Amino acid sequence: MAVYTEVSDQELTTFLCDYDIGLAVSFKGIAEGVENSNYLLRTDRGTFILTLYEKRVEAEDLPYFLGLMDHLAGKGIACPIPIHGRDGKALRELCGRPSAIISFLKGMWPRRIEPYHCAMLGEAMAKMHLAGNSFVMKRENKLSVAGWRSLFESCRTRAHEIQNDLEEIMEDELAQLEESWPTDLPVGIIHADLFPDNVFFLGGTLSGLIDFYFACNDFLAYDLAICLNAWCFEEDGSFNVTKANRLLVEYSRVRPLEKSEVDILPLLARGSAMRFLLTRLYDQLHHPEGAMVNPKDPQEYLGKLRFHQQVKDVTAYGLDGTP
Repeated sequence: MAVYTEVSDQELTTFLCDYDIGLAVSFKGIAEGVENSNYLLRTDRGTFILTLYEKRVEAEDLPYFLGLMDHLAGKGIACPIPIHGRDGKALRELCGRPSAIISFLKGMWPRRIEPYHCAMLGEAMAKMHLAGNSFVMKRENKLSVAGWRSLFESCRTRAHEIQNDLEEIMEDELAQLEESWPTDLPVGIIHADLFPDNVFFLGGTLSGLIDFYFACNDFLAYDLAICLNAWCFEEDGSFNVTKANRLLVEYSRVRPLEKSEVDILPLLARGSAMRFLLTRLYDQLHHPEGAMVNPKDPQEYLGKLRFHQQVKDVTAYGLDGTP
């Protein structure tokens, strides 16, 4: 989450006239994340999140994202619910941006990740994947392997600003991923951005999943690969195999993994590392001036990529190789 577009008091008051959620009591920007402008909105009837969609989020994708949250909430998944206006619409416009208000989930994301966090995440992600089976809308993953080449080309001539040999490292890895990427794994709805700051806990229990604005239809195991990178590395760059084991085992308890998914995890983890290396590199090199957000370090994901390049099989992730 972040703030790129400022909303005045008058603009907010006018916007809220389309809803039946009360009068604004407080309104504050949320300066975390990198994609959209987000505000914590409190009214005399409750607490909400107001989002103005920016940057990579395309307006034609928004019905998918909002519809998915409605669908998952209806299936018992703890996630934000889009607030519909008096006319029944959840998607509107504010300050020239597509905008929506969603419900506020109680809880905090874990600043210090423990194995039990990873276990609860694995269970929740599997339930989300199963609940998504009956969602009829489709959206391709525009930040999967087919989209990495163009993103790389937009950054390659400046990659040396981050590290001298980064262009060559990424060129070699990208070519291997394009050649080896699978085509026949189980597909469904994935979140595609389940970083710790998108998973809330309350009283030691997972209380909700947020920020579905990268959700898409892709390999279900790719969502796991993203979480291996986001949850299972320590601050010193070392990989915590216990956290990985808890994540994968608890996921498999709810939705058993096929052998093809288990075997391909190291490659999917490399792909996940490449995806976030690329987008972080892009954000670092194209950081908008004045934005209330600091771009994240792309070299963190270069280190994770190097780890997965050395992985020979899934025993490195705490599994014995069987589904």
